[in-house]
Amino acid sequence: MNVEQIYTGCIAHAAYYIESNGVAAVFDPLREVQPYIDRATEDNATIKYVFETHFHADFVSGHLDLQKKAGAEIVFGPGAKPAYEAITATDGQVFEVGDYKVKVIHTPGHTMESTTYLLIDENGKEHGIITGDTLFIGDVGRPDLAQHVIADLTEEKLAGHLYDSLRNKILPLSDDLIVYPNHGAGSACGKKMSKETTDTLGNQKKVNYALQDMTKDEFIKVLLDGLTTPPGYFPQNVLMNIKGYESLDTIMDRAKQALTPNEFEVVANETGALLLDTRDASDFAKGFIPNSINIGLEGNFAQWVGEMIPDVKQEILLITYPGKEEEAITRLSRVGYDFTIGYLKDGFDSWKKNGKEVDSLQRISATDLEQQYKNKDVKIFDVRKKSEFDSEHVIDAINVPLNEINKHLAEFPKDEPFIIHCAGGYRSMIAASILKQRGWDNFVDVVGGFKEIAETSVDTSEYVCPTTLL
Repeated sequence: MNVEQIYTGCIAHAAYYIESNGVAAVFDPLREVQPYIDRATEDNATIKYVFETHFHADFVSGHLDLQKKAGAEIVFGPGAKPAYEAITATDGQVFEVGDYKVKVIHTPGHTMESTTYLLIDENGKEHGIITGDTLFIGDVGRPDLAQHVIADLTEEKLAGHLYDSLRNKILPLSDDLIVYPNHGAGSACGKKMSKETTDTLGNQKKVNYALQDMTKDEFIKVLLDGLTTPPGYFPQNVLMNIKGYESLDTIMDRAKQALTPNEFEVVANETGALLLDTRDASDFAKGFIPNSINIGLEGNFAQWVGEMIPDVKQEILLITYPGKEEEAITRLSRVGYDFTIGYLKDGFDSWKKNGKEVDSLQRISATDLEQQYKNKDVKIFDVRKKSEFDSEHVIDAINVPLNEINKHLAEFPKDEPFIIHCAGGYRSMIAASILKQRGWDNFVDVVGGFKEIAETSVDTSEYVCPTTLL
């Protein structure tokens, strides 16, 4: 049986495509559906079904556009109540895809409608399981997301359901089945996901902590331990996947407005749109439009947009490298940011050539930081995750994780200089742009971040220092 995994690394997402005798099915598709349609066209096949493992939180699925463009039927697991036409399957129901069969296995826990799909080949042999966020490689789905949509679904209740699903529905399956999860390492939907994106179920039974022998209470405790706060856009994406959303074509038409510098300035002033600059940190620091924030496209762009821009309905004006506009719009739409209303034609250079006001940010090398650290008392802010900070950090540095920065702005002094850094410079430039937008001017960013700092003689520690901000 041929199962094609279509992996998108920037959001650690895996969709799946199967085809038999001119009939195809897609599982958990991304927002931009044309690649799936093109794939089916290559096989001279019709996409009959779009199978959804659950209402996703970390991305907006492409099921509605596939329904519209390919005539596919949308399938959810038991208990799902979408606000549009779809099949709500029953536990054990079997769907035919050519000579293949797809069996529904209801596995609540990550969410109540979470479903695993058992793939059966043309000879009747069970081949693999598409597990969504129920079972990852090395991990299982976090059980604390649904309560942000339905208050009664506490993380303890969902963890208990997940324990039962894994023990009663997954563990009894054959060891030779291939596990096809919805995410890999880097996703916020779990905490210990492997960089591998498939494995045998037999090996997962041996190595996955969540599949080991333990009581339900023990499972709940280990599953909830170490969970970080989910990104703020997650509940908004869930509701979009439940209620429906605009077609990607509509979003693209609205966003693809090439604005001259004068037009860009007028639209920015009239709308109050957020100015989002997606260039690399080094180029942004040298010059940028005042009040713009930097989230580089060549990084975990979608996740950090979701972390740092609270409202998916926020109007956005883009500054990108010429030719990168469509990619930026697409990647924003994957996580539900559908209200890009235009972009700066010919990029930042056109703004500068037009004589418009430009701002900049000062950066220093790790060697420069080393000298300042030795010669005087200077505050250093580390915007990495707490777990990174706890592992190793500059002694006396203050930890303000980037996704918590808006809650801790008062910690940054306005009457004395300070230094900020992250692991490599990507996140600290996001922080720097936000601080600059909010009125801070007396700070510098470290090029290369902690990776470069660790190679200097600056004192570092493997212990949590008392100035850590939770």
